[in-house]
Amino acid sequence: MKPGSMVTLTMNDEGNRWTTRLPSVQATESLGHRIGQQLTGGEIIALRGELGAGKTVFVRGLASGILIDSAVVTSPTFTLIHEYQGRLHLIHADLYRLELPHEWLGLGLQEYFHSSSVVVIEWAERMEDDLPPDRLEIYLEHQQRSSRKATLRSTGPQSRELALKILE
Repeated sequence: MKPGSMVTLTMNDEGNRWTTRLPSVQATESLGHRIGQQLTGGEIIALRGELGAGKTVFVRGLASGILIDSAVVTSPTFTLIHEYQGRLHLIHADLYRLELPHEWLGLGLQEYFHSSSVVVIEWAERMEDDLPPDRLEIYLEHQQRSSRKATLRSTGPQSRELALKILE
């Protein structure tokens, strides 16, 4: 599947949650690419999912959607934050190694929440109570060896507008 290829999202009854099956790594990257193409700056994306669920693969696709070479995108597990510049400024945070509540505050991540940067946070549950109220949450779940299920949830008007653009 090429980046930007069709990924079918189905809306559930709540109106703010969408799901799709991702049968391959390429499909996960394609979903990220599709979302990246719709970003305008200022969006917060909270990624959730167990180890190996495809969070960094998704970010690679998102980066390609905002004209960043996906080959340079790596997991910031040890550095905690990577920054990339393309059509938009991308902040990619990975909070996996954080152990204490509010430990993320020392990273300066909150400074990007009110900017024109796109902020993508892997292991967003590590800062659950401090996440901005309007964000697109993406849950990646293992289904089989190489397939995943993605659930997208909007939590406010900006993220809902983004989700609706993705559905078009």
